Amino acid sequence: MRSNEEILSKVDHTLLGVDATWDDIKVIIDDGIRYKTASVCIPASFVKKASDYAKGEVKICTVIGFPNGYSTTKVKCFEASDAVENGADEIDMVINVGWVKEGRFNDILAEVNEVKKACQGKLLKVIIETCLLTDEEIIRMCQVINESDADYIKTSTGFSKQGATFEVVELMKKNISPTKCIKAAGGISSLEDADRYLDIGADRLGTSRIVKLIKG
Repeated sequence: MRSNEEILSKVDHTLLGVDATWDDIKVIIDDGIRYKTASVCIPASFVKKASDYAKGEVKICTVIGFPNGYSTTKVKCFEASDAVENGADEIDMVINVGWVKEGRFNDILAEVNEVKKACQGKLLKVIIETCLLTDEEIIRMCQVINESDADYIKTSTGFSKQGATFEVVELMKKNISPTKCIKAAGGISSLEDADRYLDIGADRLGTSRIVKLIKG
């Protein structure tokens, strides 16, 4: 079992609730700094204020095309560039799941690469919402990300039917390039589960619960 500190260093400490207030976001940032999490993942509307408040002591991550992924590519690119200009260090984007169902993988690849350009060198994680995909579709999306300029493939928004599962992360690990990383997100509720996700191949964990557990 990894130490709490090692697990926390892989956590994107997350608050994306629609009712989040600045006071809530400040707590997330303070916790991220105190517990040395990989980042804090917050709504885009708070990024500028959060970046000014954090003063570089913790990375600021935000989400675009969230949570449904069916914004146009142009809108996603604007969201990404706006977030970066406001101080975001990392961007988590949602793919158009309907395009997967239609087999439009070239369109998904093109969109991911356009969004990566809009990130201006910042880290890009691509959320594929695995609970809505078949194993074959997940494998195909791993292939798309392997071909893309993105940095990470990510399991879930946490706002659909299910979050990460061990089986999905294992499937991703078998099919993703060693040059790409995996983020497991949604429903990670214990230190034991967090440790296991890291064991089977996750590089980051998107969760709101791990810091709370450690805080007691």
